[in-house]
Amino acid sequence: MPGPRMPLRTAAALIGSLSLAASLTACDGGSASSAGSGGGEKTVTVYSADGLKSDKGDGWYDKVFADFTKKTGIEVKYVEGGSGEMVQRALREKTNTQADVLVTLPPFIQQADGKGLLQSYEPQGSDKVNGADKAADGKWTSVVNNYFGFIYDKKELAEAPKTWEELLDATYKGKLQYSTPGVAGDGTAVLVKAMHDFGGKEPAMEYLKKLQANNVGPSSSTSKLAPKTDKGELLVANGDVQMNHAQSKSMPNLGIWFPARDGGGPTTFALPYAAGLVDKAPHGENGKKLLDYLLGEDAQKLVSQVGGGFPARTDVKPTDANAVELAKIMAGVEVFEPDWADIDKNLSAYVDAWKSATGS
Repeated sequence: MPGPRMPLRTAAALIGSLSLAASLTACDGGSASSAGSGGGEKTVTVYSADGLKSDKGDGWYDKVFADFTKKTGIEVKYVEGGSGEMVQRALREKTNTQADVLVTLPPFIQQADGKGLLQSYEPQGSDKVNGADKAADGKWTSVVNNYFGFIYDKKELAEAPKTWEELLDATYKGKLQYSTPGVAGDGTAVLVKAMHDFGGKEPAMEYLKKLQANNVGPSSSTSKLAPKTDKGELLVANGDVQMNHAQSKSMPNLGIWFPARDGGGPTTFALPYAAGLVDKAPHGENGKKLLDYLLGEDAQKLVSQVGGGFPARTDVKPTDANAVELAKIMAGVEVFEPDWADIDKNLSAYVDAWKSATGS
């Protein structure tokens, strides 16, 4: 386990208005659902990257939204999609703001800030969040910490791959897939890690060009790759530790691993779910209350136990079974810190380079 703190945590057209009857699936283009009951001003709308809500209703969002509604009477309206999708949707609605709270992975939370989509608000408990996991001006704060990772099918593979280079083997042809950079936060994270591990943009793109021969193709949804891997349709896919650990409870063939270069050790980086109050939020006061609740001790204590992730608050140190398992997963893995300012500034160029290299 790297250090005493677990720092963190990656635009198609979507339906034009929120509907409580609509059904959303992760990263597939977004949909709306709700937690609790009520209407009028007793509502708060959340646009979020996938991974914290469960189709079975037993995810961290499911629990904390229900508890929040019970405590405050404020109904949570929920819209889910890829990090890039959520930012693009909020940007399209900038003159008619619909969301109150935006939750995405880096670098999309920085992108949202840069596009003027967020307003400053420091939630109660944010003083317990490490400085690297929040904006200095209060525009966003991590609510769940996480790490980038890969998954593999434990039933089909005797052991996890160890290196990027192994993935070029013909064994993985048509059996490997990663989500789309620039659309999904975890997909963008593939670029971030490849550029780190290979020492820059050009060698990373050279590798990803070779890897494309084995790649099934684009996917706007990271979470949808796990069921394919569990069923053996894929041998390897990208993901993140929190989401995949939670999914493994119902998908027993999922294993988590971290690619290394030949001769090197496994590496990863923090990939938090970062939340911000949307500028001109229609229910801004309710948005503040929800952010306070998400960073409250009760909700943070459930991050590992229910959500399979890492608390954002450094003073919350869980000892539940999930926390123990997560510590084992992270043992011996080097955690590096990306230059998020550079990635935010050059993201379009990096994505364009990936498109050119892979023919996507």
